[in-house]
Order: sequence, then C-alpha cells, then structure tokens
Amino acid sequence: MIFKLIIVLAHLQAILIPIFIGIKSINKFNHIKNSKLISWGFVSLGLASMFEMIDHTQTEWIYIDHSSLFNWLFYSLLSIGLTFLSISIIKNKYLILTNLLTCILAIASYWIFGKSLTLVFQVLISIFLIINWQRKFKDWIFIAYPIFGIFLTTFLGIKLSLSANQIWHIFIGPSGTISVLAFYLVLNRSRKRFQEI
Repeated sequence: MIFKLIIVLAHLQAILIPIFIGIKSINKFNHIKNSKLISWGFVSLGLASMFEMIDHTQTEWIYIDHSSLFNWLFYSLLSIGLTFLSISIIKNKYLILTNLLTCILAIASYWIFGKSLTLVFQVLISIFLIINWQRKFKDWIFIAYPIFGIFLTTFLGIKLSLSANQIWHIFIGPSGTISVLAFYLVLNRSRKRFQEI
C-alpha cells in the first residue's frame, strides 16, 4: 500500500511540475524566437506523464513493457514536448522542418513498426534538442538533461525491465523532472543575461 502510494506520488510530480512550469513560462521568455512553443513543450511533457500514469492504472501500477493507446500517447507527447522545446529556439526553417518530421515519424512509427523504432526517433529528437540548446545557450547546467533525462531514465528503465523489481520505477519520474527543471533554469538564466544586455 505505501509502495503504491510512493509510485503514484512519483508519477504525480512528473505531471504537475512540467505543467506548472509550462503555465509559468507563458509570455516569460520573449527573448526566444518561438517563445510560445516553450510553454507548450513543458505542458506536453506533463501530459505525457499523465498518459503514462493512466497506462499504469491498467497494469495495477506494475511496469509492463507493452503497446497500448495510453503508452502511445505517452511517447507521442514526449516527442512533441521535446520537439517544441527544440524548435522554439531555432530560426532555420530547414532545421525546424527536420525536427518536426522526426517528431511525426516518432509518433507514426509506434503503430506501424513498433515501439523500438519510435525509440530510435526519440533518440534523434533528443540529439537535435541537445545540439540546438547547447549551440544557443552554452550553459553548463544543460548537462543535467542528458544525464537525468536520457542516461539515468534509460538505465533505470532497463534495470526495471530486466529485474522486474518495481523499486526502480519510483526513480524514473523524478529523474525526468530534474531534466525539466534544468530546461527551465537554463531558460531563466538566458533571460537574465538578455535583460542585462
């Protein structure tokens, strides 16, 4: 009972914090080219976690590697959120189109080719995001995204899948939230630098 409550809370914070940050970001980062996409990116990440949570209610909160409508919505909104954050800061139309096309392929490939190919496209989305943000902000804090949002969540997911020990499940959501907070912190720091100029 306590363990299930902890898992629920770990998932709830992964919904509420990105959505709260998304709302807080509205009209805040006007120094960014497509600043309206920033808040939508954060909200999409929160909604992705919501659909993952709904999917877990179908499996009694036990992580099961499967395909379902809610699992697809999780991956789709995760792709959309990361893509919005990525293209919010770029001006090159070709790069924007490449990012959007990769996002569409990530969403469509889930049902056509399976989750494995979706994950490949999500890796590409993350690579684009890292390149775009590092090029734009050059902020050392951004290293938290690949560490917590990619490597640690992947490591914890693999441990969970291989061991079936649900303890690993508790740490995945908070790890992702740390990367969301890193995005917000980088944006805030860039805003302060812009105001100082």
